[in-house]
Amino acid sequence: MGANIPDSHRDLLDGAIIAALATLMPDGQIQVTPVWCNYDGAYVIVNATADRQKHKNMVERPHVTLMMVDPQNPFRYLEIRGVVEVITAEGGGESMNELSLLYTGKPKRYGIEAPPREVSERLVYKIKPLHVNFSG
Repeated sequence: MGANIPDSHRDLLDGAIIAALATLMPDGQIQVTPVWCNYDGAYVIVNATADRQKHKNMVERPHVTLMMVDPQNPFRYLEIRGVVEVITAEGGGESMNELSLLYTGKPKRYGIEAPPREVSERLVYKIKPLHVNFSG
């Protein structure tokens, strides 16, 4: 059973607010990474590549926590505890472009605007909210 995102805090997912994504390392340490994310009404969507530590952590230990703090009011926040239910390469590039447009106003074009380098395949992570805390 999933948890609902309250309408009063939905703007924290719909806007260009950097989320802190907490995953669990193999030794039990918590790893926190700033991420871009969006929400499709059922899942919080995060995008990354398989060479990142957060990917390895989410594959092995899919329970994660996301925290978004309102930049206009640091006492207003949304915490989502959930589980990564889907990891897929399908739509990975398109998802990254959507996130880039939301956060920067420009699409991300790997290999065109960036200096030439090896670029890993983009993956989409769908996180099902299980528990939601909020304030403000």
